Amino acid sequence: MKSKFTTAMLALFLGGLGIHRFYLGQNTMGIFYLLFCWTLIPALIACIDFFVFLFMSEDNFNYKYNLRTGF
Repeated sequence: MKSKFTTAMLALFLGGLGIHRFYLGQNTMGIFYLLFCWTLIPALIACIDFFVFLFMSEDNFNYKYNLRTGF
């Protein structure tokens, strides 16, 4: 089961490399983050992702990312 707090912290500190996307199981998105990390665009997107995950409700996060784990 994925943690909302862990996802937000990964987006804040390692988001420019797409680590939070790999954590969520979105490997294709994570690879795109890695491929374009030299442009700093993924870092800007990860900053936005941080706030999205931070303010997302726990139920919404579980429905979107933990549906297969049977939360």
